[in-house]
Formats: sequence, C-alpha cells, structure tokens
Amino acid sequence: MQFGIFGVGDISPDPTTGYTQSEAERISNLIKIARRADEVGLDVFALGEHHNPPFVMSSPPALLAHIAALTERIVLSTAVTLITTNDPVKIAEDYAMVQHVAKGRLDLMLGRGNTVPVYPWFGKDIREGVELSLENYNLLHRLWREDVVDWEGKFRTPLQGFTSTPRPLDDVPPFVWHGSIRTPETAEQAAYYGNGFFANHILAPNFHFKPLVDLYRRRFEHYGHGTAEQAIVGLGGQAFIAKRSQDAINTYRPYFENYPMFRGSKLEDFMAGTPLTVGSPQEVIEKVLTFQEGFGDYQRQLFSVDALALPVDMALEQVELLGTEVVPVLRKEMEARRKPGVPDAPTHASLVKAKYGDAEPRRLRPNPNRGDNLSGTSPYQDSAPDQAARFPGGLR
Repeated sequence: MQFGIFGVGDISPDPTTGYTQSEAERISNLIKIARRADEVGLDVFALGEHHNPPFVMSSPPALLAHIAALTERIVLSTAVTLITTNDPVKIAEDYAMVQHVAKGRLDLMLGRGNTVPVYPWFGKDIREGVELSLENYNLLHRLWREDVVDWEGKFRTPLQGFTSTPRPLDDVPPFVWHGSIRTPETAEQAAYYGNGFFANHILAPNFHFKPLVDLYRRRFEHYGHGTAEQAIVGLGGQAFIAKRSQDAINTYRPYFENYPMFRGSKLEDFMAGTPLTVGSPQEVIEKVLTFQEGFGDYQRQLFSVDALALPVDMALEQVELLGTEVVPVLRKEMEARRKPGVPDAPTHASLVKAKYGDAEPRRLRPNPNRGDNLSGTSPYQDSAPDQAARFPGGLR
C-alpha cells in the first residue's frame, strides 16, 4: 500500500492574513513540501497539470525532474497529465526523460481535465475529449513499448518509422494510472491495458465513485489481468490534522469556508458527507479505513494537504503529522485487513523484475535508417563490422 500527497499548486489569499503567495514562492514551497514528504517516509508525491490561473503547475515534468534530484526514495507522479491536450509524442519523451533522471522513481496519472477553456488553447475541441483521450493513450502505450512506430490516427499527423527518445529506463515504461470521476470509457481503457485506475475521492459525496471503481474491477478481470480484487486502484483524500480535533476544526475553518470553491458551505457538512477529514490523527485513520471497507482493498492513497491557501509552515506540519502519526498506523491496519493475493502498487523495480527476472533488460533497436541528418550519426554506436553484419545494405 502506498501513501502520499497530491496537489495542483493553487494560489489564493490567506483568509487569516490577506497574504497571497507569488508564483515563485508557491513553486519553491511545493519543492519544500516534496522534500519533507520524502524525509518523513511517505511513498508518493504527485503534482497535477493545470494551465489556467490561479494554478502554477503548467509543467509537471520540469518540476518533478528538479524534485527528483533533491529526494532519495519517494515515487514522483502526476496528479493528472492531460492526455487530451498534450501531444502523446511529447508525453512519451518528457516523462521517459524524468524517469531516467529519477532513476525509475516515476509514474503518471492520465486524465481528460475538467477546465473547458484549456482545449481551444491547445487547438482541441472539448466535445472530442473522450475520443482524444482514448486515441492519444493508445499511441503513448505503443511509443513506450515499440522501438519503431508506424501510426495514423484522427488527431495528429501520422508517424513513419518513429522512435521516441529517450527509450524508457530498463525497457520498462512508467506505470500509468488513468484518473476519472465520471467517464466509464476511461475505466474501460485502464482495465483493457491492465493499468491502474485512480478515483479522486474528494469533493463529491462519500463513495460517489464506487460504481466507476467497480466497473474497472470487473473489466480488469474480463481482460484476464487477474481477479477483480487484484485490480490496481488508487484513491484521493482530503485531510487537515491536529493533535486535538477541535484545534483542527478551528484552524481549518477559515481556509475552507473562505476558499472560492467552498464559499457559503459549512465545514461540518463537508466533513459529514464527503471524504474530507478534519480532526485528530485517529479520526483521519478511522475515516480512511472506511475507504477500504467501501471500495475494497486498494494500492494507493493520496491526500490533499497543502491547498486552500495554507501557509507553507502549516502545510509542512500536515505532511509531518501524516507521515509520522497517521500513515504508520494505516499501513499496519490496512495490511492486516487486506485479503490474500491482493498485489502491491507496481514500482519500477517490480515491473523490471516481472518482465526480465534476473536477466538484463533488452537494448533498444531503433530504425537504422533514421539517424541524425546534421551529424550523420546513426541510432547504433556499435563497431563498423557489427553494423555491417546487422545491416548488410548499409546505413544511410
């Protein structure tokens, strides 16, 4: 079971002081939070792609690569990578690069996004969002698994003899989660490929996303990847923790009730009706254990702990409490309740082991006739005799 934090780098005024972080401060603070998460033993740090103000996370691969250099063990991920408005070729290359920089500590979550204006900004039509997401991931899947790709589809120019570079580390692509809150086609695609499915279990009523998770589990089994109980499921969560429950409520209330999305709402109503937990470490533990009861055994639990204009010191304290007082208990309790045969979340090491065992990973074999036009170098840097033996017609 993996535990971690996720966010989208939102910026808004602190309702208790009126202070608003600059973009530079917010980005710097996200790095501090990631480092603290690594230090306290959390498993995952994830950032979601957003292109509209007041969010700063327009380029997750750039920031994740920097964080990779500053951390030791934590898995870096995206809370969403927009599979609809990004070119799958660029996704393949950007995240393979981060995978190398992070030495395998990378996976990503793909989603359609829910901000309407983003589509035309990138030359896309939101009415084609589902079709875009399906076609683009089908291509991404191939780009990471085939050294040479010939491809033609509806939404981008064809590819002929194309090799995405760099190739995935150890010939194993980053593990992919498909995130959705309303799209059965996304759950179906995740199940078809045997990928993970992530339900952003916040904001909506408790267990609102269970039908999608159940659909994914059934189809995962249908496609022969394992039983429904062995499907790879992740959930979101939202929490604010303090040693004393009332202190947590009193501190969090102004941030929650003055945030634009929740303005006019009552904190206690959200605590009662949604996955939001505000209280002591024990109360957070008890609420999360209900997720396991409702959704079944799952592999990844991410928490939103730094949104809603929380000052960075407060956010760092949340990470500390989560990593030292909440997660250790949840690990023990959820493991004790987990049914036999339910797998752990895939990691780079486990995927390499599953594919190659103790053997060396396969070396890439790109198209020998598509070297660099300027330098004249070929994709192979072997000796000339080896090249001649492999390609009797010569390299052009």
